[in-house]
Amino acid sequence: MTTNHLLELHEHGQSVWMDNLSRDIIQSGQLAEMVQTQGIRGITSNPAIFEKAIAGNAIYDSAIRAGIETGKSINDIYESLVFEDIQNAADILKPVFVESKGEDGYVSIEVSPNLAHDTAGTIAEALRFWNTLKRPNIMIKIPGTDAGFGAIAKVIAEGIPVNVTLLFSVSDYEKTAWAFIEGLEARVSAGGDISQIASVASFFLSRIDSKIDALLDAKIKATTDESEIFKLSAIKGKVAIANAKIAYQKYKEIYAGDRWQALKAKGAKEQRLLWASTSTKNPTYSDVMYVDNLVGENTVNTMPPETIAACIDHCDIEDRIEIDIDAAYKVIDQVKAVGLDLDQIMMELQTEGVDKFVKPFASLIASLETKVNQLTAA
Repeated sequence: MTTNHLLELHEHGQSVWMDNLSRDIIQSGQLAEMVQTQGIRGITSNPAIFEKAIAGNAIYDSAIRAGIETGKSINDIYESLVFEDIQNAADILKPVFVESKGEDGYVSIEVSPNLAHDTAGTIAEALRFWNTLKRPNIMIKIPGTDAGFGAIAKVIAEGIPVNVTLLFSVSDYEKTAWAFIEGLEARVSAGGDISQIASVASFFLSRIDSKIDALLDAKIKATTDESEIFKLSAIKGKVAIANAKIAYQKYKEIYAGDRWQALKAKGAKEQRLLWASTSTKNPTYSDVMYVDNLVGENTVNTMPPETIAACIDHCDIEDRIEIDIDAAYKVIDQVKAVGLDLDQIMMELQTEGVDKFVKPFASLIASLETKVNQLTAA
């Protein structure tokens, strides 16, 4: 019998979540099967995933017609489609949520990407989503922008699970961890229970290597110095994993501190690091490099279906998150030594990340409007 390497990850303290959701996999029973037999312990979604799921898919037509008949706006129809999928997925994952005592079994839904720089708007939408969805195993995704950090603290203080998304830099991860802790402290001060509040910090990977590799290739093309070419080439495909390993060291430092220990004594759960953007973009790299190299205790890896299939087949699972830490710091130093501004690159990646969700969200709303017009005319 073929070994399912995803199941090995759970033995090493890492949970596997799937970065994909559609009505097709819910209604076909595929999602339930993956949860029951393949080790999938959570779901992450975003506007790009829902654009792919809904646009041009006839499976949603009856629900869209129902929305038209009740006079719903385009945005209300969109939310009704997404909310139904989120609720049904949460129900499928509820046994995992119960079995894991609230560690896993979550389905993540993102606030509108148009609110990425609006603290008050993000808080209001997070509360509205939570109160509408009415499932204990929902996580509200909030981007780790400057405006997002205040929202994260407030939403956590309200007792709502949060998935902080679009994290690229270690410094933004630190701000995320402290916003989580601040939110728990505020809840304790208000006399609230913090023992049931879960959170993850979604640290992005492949997008970092794609962007930095392109910058390195441009430098390689611009020089004939063999030693310089060797130095530039040596960094390619290594930055994202090195960056993630350093973030994990920061995670350990923060959660060993006094502020956290005081919260832990009241039953608080650590905010786990979640590895996101784990599909390998460069075909010359291993298609499971962002899985194999970041196996570690108390972490999550969310994978798209193609990476899940690849990992089931040929992942090589060992605890590697704390191997070669000195080398990881050296890689980051080398990036700076060749003249790349890592802080600026990470800021650009986050801006691009927000834009990558704004565009499909707008496209989805436009395609829904077209569909509504077609169904109305039919």
